[in-house]
Amino acid sequence: MTSGEADVSGGRRRLTSGPGTLLVWLYGVMVVGAVSRSAVQISTEFDRAPLAYSLSAVAGVVYGFITYSLVRGGETARRAALVCCVVELLGVLTVGTWTLVEPSAFPDATVWSDFGIGYLFIPVLLPLSAIYWLRKGARDGDAT
Repeated sequence: MTSGEADVSGGRRRLTSGPGTLLVWLYGVMVVGAVSRSAVQISTEFDRAPLAYSLSAVAGVVYGFITYSLVRGGETARRAALVCCVVELLGVLTVGTWTLVEPSAFPDATVWSDFGIGYLFIPVLLPLSAIYWLRKGARDGDAT
């Protein structure tokens, strides 16, 4: 399939070629990290920091939906991924700011604490990169 061709299996544009492949892998890693972390924390020490652990679980779900949308492909999936990336970025900025302004609200870190410092700032850089790539694909009429 060449750049810009529709996927013959359903007429959907591929979102997983070029930079999309890297985004899928990075989001996949973030799904595993956020879901694993929150599952262990929620099951073993939820009463210690329920807000932080719940937010990590939400981050994992958001990452999972974005990964699914990128793999699924097509214009609807591209739009859904774009909306989720914007929501993700707003979450990272909100929680990141909140953890700096009111650290006592988070006795333990979330995936998005301090703008994702525990994850090498990937939580703030990933949605910015994905938004740029998804919007560029829409402008070019090509999501590859």
